[in-house]
Amino acid sequence: MSSNFIIKLYTDQKTVFSLQEIAMLVDEPDFTKLKQRINYYVRTNKIKRLRKGIYAKENYSIEEFSCKIFKPSYISLEYVLQQAGIIFQYSTGITLISYLSRKIENKKYHFIYRKLKNEILYHSAGININDNGINIATPERAFLDILYLNKKYYFDSLRSLNKENIFKLLPIYQSNQLTRRVKKLLQE
Repeated sequence: MSSNFIIKLYTDQKTVFSLQEIAMLVDEPDFTKLKQRINYYVRTNKIKRLRKGIYAKENYSIEEFSCKIFKPSYISLEYVLQQAGIIFQYSTGITLISYLSRKIENKKYHFIYRKLKNEILYHSAGININDNGINIATPERAFLDILYLNKKYYFDSLRSLNKENIFKLLPIYQSNQLTRRVKKLLQE
């Protein structure tokens, strides 16, 4: 087995890879041969199989993994708001926006995917798209996402939000009710 395969994986800044991403990275057009090589490296503990068709380096990013399970998706909602200090309730799970609603959990991770309309999901404003495969909403986008999904959500502190950015992002949702709720919340 060629060690170039592992060198290419470990020199890439990503830590989690789909089968297609590995094929492009190592320039292997034969999927049967590629799967055999991947299975060998999984058996020899050089890479991990996280889910069917998703592989990772030893110390992989759980956030990057969460964005690979269902594509397109981006980290948002409680996870982002908690990190920004807007809500104080602690949760070990990662919350994401996607094209479907699902809960995935085992001993190591807990992911909650919430469905939004495609017009909102595919709009990239307010989403940081990183080269390492992590797509994460800004606190302002996460604030709007959660208000769009939960009409009466309680926030501990809205001081760190940029109100100007919130009003720039509001047209994405095309909702007069959401606009009224946001104006009311931000005036208090």
